[in-house]
Amino acid sequence: MSNHDAPAPLPTDEDTVLVTYRRSIDNIDAALIHMLAERFRITQAVGDYKAKAALPPADPDREKRQVQRLRALAEEAHLDPEFSEKFLRFIIDEVIRHHEQARSK
Repeated sequence: MSNHDAPAPLPTDEDTVLVTYRRSIDNIDAALIHMLAERFRITQAVGDYKAKAALPPADPDREKRQVQRLRALAEEAHLDPEFSEKFLRFIIDEVIRHHEQARSK
């Protein structure tokens, strides 16, 4: 078996470059979780307000504007706008579900 046929070695904890990258990824993941938690705290308050004010749980016009705005931001940030839209749609759908729950209390 030649060196070209050998599998690449698996990274170890001694691979400082990989460990550094992974530490950065872990920090970013933690920040994302905290930001999502804060976003959902605020949207929970919006859902409670909408329920008390007898407003509908969803606002399709705002959702459309938000998707367009975030797609543009994604393009500026060199992030796939399709991915960003799917991610935002997932969040919006969850928020609407929470608003529907607040409405039915």
